Amino acid sequence: MQKKYVFATTAALVVLIAGAFTYKVSAEKNNGVAAVVNGEKITVAEVREAYDQNPQLHAQVTFEDFYAHALDVIVNGKLALQAATAANIQASPEYQKQLALVQDEVARQVYIEQQVNAKVTDAEIRKVYDEYVANFKSEKEITAKHILVDDEAQAKEIIAKLDAKEASFVELAQKYSKDQPDLGSFTAEMMVPEFSNAAFAMEKGTYSKEPVKTEFGYHVILVEEIGETKPLEFDAVKEQIKANLSQQAVAEIVKELNDKAQIEKFDLEGKKMENTPAVEAAPAE
Repeated sequence: MQKKYVFATTAALVVLIAGAFTYKVSAEKNNGVAAVVNGEKITVAEVREAYDQNPQLHAQVTFEDFYAHALDVIVNGKLALQAATAANIQASPEYQKQLALVQDEVARQVYIEQQVNAKVTDAEIRKVYDEYVANFKSEKEITAKHILVDDEAQAKEIIAKLDAKEASFVELAQKYSKDQPDLGSFTAEMMVPEFSNAAFAMEKGTYSKEPVKTEFGYHVILVEEIGETKPLEFDAVKEQIKANLSQQAVAEIVKELNDKAQIEKFDLEGKKMENTPAVEAAPAE
């Protein structure tokens, strides 16, 4: 019954190590040196850069707690690189092959990124937002709670208790509801019709005098606020607009490249194929 929410999660959590704060402070006092590996220095600034490049970590772990474990990872990476250099891996055919692939991929990404940045400007993002605001159509919106039970008779008993002021709506919800009571704010189309028809016919501060039946059971509804939807603030949608414009820009760039090129494609039997550009790739970040 309740609205759907999407919860973003990070790919991994950094191991927390006791005493990391003291270790970090001491390192910064040591001319900013975090470690020395076979004569090569690793600085606190390098560790902080790794932390800053992963903003999703900021809400879950402080830099002080991140520091010691991240330093271990950087030290291990330095050791592996030193060993690879000592073994002259850079001269091996396998290294040269993989390096060429990486260089080609970086070149593609940098080119696309530069072209996208030229197309997706702050002015263009603001223009799209202004059009969104200009075309926004306000709708009636309510904020409500509900008590959801399986039995109509029980729903009527709850309404009787509310009428008699035996307990508050929240107290009864905590005791009887099989769903969380707080539904937040929503428009009519966000709920099943039976629920919306009842809720949007009510006045602010009132509860339903009869159980409202839906596919989920029987509801007792409390309408807390009645208002109108408003456009989202610019900062709340800026990144989404930028992402959408970037996708469009990539499609345009790929099409432009194809239109300017001479391309022949052949199927597995050697017959010519029509050239249809693939334009769904996401832009490099």
